[in-house]
Amino acid sequence: MIQSGETFSGTFPFAPHFTEARGFRMHYVDEGPRDGEVVLCLHGEPTWGYLFRHLITSLSATHRVVVPDHMGFGKSETPADRSYWLQDHIDNIEAFVLALDLTGITLVMHDFGGPTGMGLAARHPDRIRRIISVNGPTSFGQADAVDRLVANASVSPWFQWILKAEGEGILESVLGQLGYNILSTLKLNGFENNEIITDSFIHAYAAPFARPADCLAAIGWAKGFATQAHRFETPNAVAVSTIRGKPAMALWGDADRTLHAEHFLPLFSELFPAAPIHLLPGAGHYSFEDSPEAINRLISQFLRET
Repeated sequence: MIQSGETFSGTFPFAPHFTEARGFRMHYVDEGPRDGEVVLCLHGEPTWGYLFRHLITSLSATHRVVVPDHMGFGKSETPADRSYWLQDHIDNIEAFVLALDLTGITLVMHDFGGPTGMGLAARHPDRIRRIISVNGPTSFGQADAVDRLVANASVSPWFQWILKAEGEGILESVLGQLGYNILSTLKLNGFENNEIITDSFIHAYAAPFARPADCLAAIGWAKGFATQAHRFETPNAVAVSTIRGKPAMALWGDADRTLHAEHFLPLFSELFPAAPIHLLPGAGHYSFEDSPEAINRLISQFLRET
């Protein structure tokens, strides 16, 4: 776990906040006016709130930007006696939102932040104001969601590696050293802008995984896919009807090698047939790193227009 006051050479200058709503110390950023519209940013594997640092700066003058680190990621605690499946992360985010009593939420979701955020939306649709998917699957009861995940895995180097490593019994040992191989893991998943690689950048993403005991969440997310332990939240008819009526937008790095647009954008379009989709040219899976200016502009415009 990273020290609470660590700023990584000033690149993450936001005050740390913590809650123990789910029985572990969960870190979050809470920037902007208290009475501003809430923008809740949910990260995925193996990142943390650092991924949203440019968006926080861009929006916090006018919006309340809340960015939690999932259990076992970033500055949050990694308890040894917990499981790290998708349903656990949904439970944690639900407790977090209720503890802070967040309403009128604009969800900004990346990677497994997508199914986590959609799980929250299934349980509390009336707390959601807008949906923004950025290279994050919007699984929401679609019958073919699992089929699309399987089809994507056949062409994704990251998911192919997970299945191979699990089959060979080395998944835990390799990801247990994530602090040392973080750059190769990020590159396998895919970002394209190598100019952003600095000592501070590498330290920020490696620091949460200093020891094998710190890597349980990263291992859990990968192992949950390999063993089919993750469970998508199933919305009821009221939740589906409510969420379908919300303003929504998808942004997708078109060079994403981990979550291919052809497999996952149809999930979004099925749920939000009239919603805009913006492909980000040359941006990889970590599109917040590759195209921060374009993402900031598109999200700011979307917030103004809706």
